[in-house]
Amino acid sequence: MTYAHRSMYDADSHIMELPDFLQKYADPGLRAEVPAVSYSASIVTDEEVAVIMANGGRHSDEHLSELLGLGDKLIEKSKEIQALGAFDGAERKQAMDMLGFKKQIVFATHSVAKPFSPSSKLEPRLRYGCARAHNRHMSDFCAHDERLMGVAIIPLDDTEHAIAELELVLKSNLKAVWVPHRPCGDKSPGHVELEPFWARLADAGVPFLLHVGGSPLQLAKAWGNNGRAATKDWLGGGENLRTKDVAVLHQGPETFLSMMLIEGVFERFPKLRGASVELGAGWVPEMLRRLDWVAKTWGRTDKTLAAFKRTPTQQFTEQMAFTPFVFEEVGVFIDLSNPDLYLFSSDYPHIEGGRNPIARFESTLGERGPAVRDKFYAENFLRIFPDARAA
Repeated sequence: MTYAHRSMYDADSHIMELPDFLQKYADPGLRAEVPAVSYSASIVTDEEVAVIMANGGRHSDEHLSELLGLGDKLIEKSKEIQALGAFDGAERKQAMDMLGFKKQIVFATHSVAKPFSPSSKLEPRLRYGCARAHNRHMSDFCAHDERLMGVAIIPLDDTEHAIAELELVLKSNLKAVWVPHRPCGDKSPGHVELEPFWARLADAGVPFLLHVGGSPLQLAKAWGNNGRAATKDWLGGGENLRTKDVAVLHQGPETFLSMMLIEGVFERFPKLRGASVELGAGWVPEMLRRLDWVAKTWGRTDKTLAAFKRTPTQQFTEQMAFTPFVFEEVGVFIDLSNPDLYLFSSDYPHIEGGRNPIARFESTLGERGPAVRDKFYAENFLRIFPDARAA
């Protein structure tokens, strides 16, 4: 028996990259300059990584046998770098057989730090070289199973490099493009220079994605300077999301998407699709309400808003979707907005996804009918990723 008990599409999962994830797939001329993937800001220990690397970049046969014996408890007990298919595509195929999802979106975990960081000192040649190495490796990982839908990364800081990398991605087997949810260098995402990027995605039918980690996880240090001892994050350390960080986590993606909408990107490219993943969804109903009245009121003087043929709510409902955290009340969000906006996700094999995400989401959906569940678990996914239906 598989973990998924109905037709389900998973909008969020991850690779736990080994240290040489980027270096192995970088252009030969850049390989010596490409940084190793670091787990220093992670609950994964250096010892765990060292054991795996000493075994040729594989789990031991004994550990693999234990994982395969978990059955439908895999998602509960198989976590982080010790999980089945955490870094091995062939293992991930076995994990998918046990999980039972129809399709699964696959993101990186730690290898995006350098190419995405706004403070990164990497010049464009190396920044986009790291992105290309990531995209090649992600493509190979997902080639093991057609159910795996790999996500490319493309920083938008340098428009020319971003468009060039996009053309390569569109020739690969990758199914979506993750962009950072922050200013695009010194530009807004609705800048005229980025029009060809959004147009190309729309024409190709490839969605753009926002994801936690696409912008710095933590607030500026000054916000934490209150003269008291530092607060630990929820895992007991200080490297991940802390109380203050998670309280305002939505501000980055909400700002990014609001700028895109106000500047008419969704209106000009109605075929463009996107999703906000692992950034919560409780902020979505209020964002829609706010943008609707902004468009109505400021549309009297803003020519872009005045030209809208669809309200912001209509644009987002047709072109975007959002994954709630496992601890959020998705049923309430649906009631406050509509059932077309939200996606199921497991976050496998990250521990943030919980031991039983389906049960958690089922409890928040409550007495809402099968049509609502069909949208949450499948139909909304297929609207954003129509190629998944054909496959």
